[in-house]
Amino acid sequence: MTQPERRDSGMVYIADKTCYEEMMRARRITCAMNQHDATDLEGLMDLAQELLQTEERPIINPPFFCDYGSHIHVGKNFFANYNCTILDVGTVTFGDNCQLAPNVAIYTAGHPLHLATRRTAWEYGIPVTIGHDVWLGGSVVICPGVTIGDNVVIGAGSVVTHDIPSNTVAAGNPCRVLREITDADRRLYFKRQEIDDEAWADICEKNGWER
Repeated sequence: MTQPERRDSGMVYIADKTCYEEMMRARRITCAMNQHDATDLEGLMDLAQELLQTEERPIINPPFFCDYGSHIHVGKNFFANYNCTILDVGTVTFGDNCQLAPNVAIYTAGHPLHLATRRTAWEYGIPVTIGHDVWLGGSVVICPGVTIGDNVVIGAGSVVTHDIPSNTVAAGNPCRVLREITDADRRLYFKRQEIDDEAWADICEKNGWER
């Protein structure tokens, strides 16, 4: 097997010339993104669409960093705020309506524990899967192999080392589920404050809810 084939199969691999050529494509595009006129939102969306595996037009506020880009699959309405880093040696998959706060880091890459093995340059990448309608708070870290379900909120500063089930709020280091998200949360925002009538009327209209 070639080294890229080993990498993409989740086996240990060595980042050879072919791997580096793939990474250089990502570096060229991310460099263009990070130096692009920040007021040209259409241009930034064009670059993000070129970089990632998607037919949609993701919104990414630079700076943004990744290894390959081609291993990142995003759904509709993807948004990543400033200084996002995705080490996409393994595949990273996002559902629709995902929001990433500043300084989010998603790592699929890893290295052997034993120093003698690690010195030989063999490494690996384990996929990360993130469902629909997920909000990752500021400075969240997602570790290799994690799956996050649908409708999940991860609190700022969390380090996610294990899977998180759907419809939950989770936080901490290591990240753990705090509670379920229910219909009782529909009209609430920061620290369980209630959304005002004007905004609530718009939300109800957009969702087809009765007030």
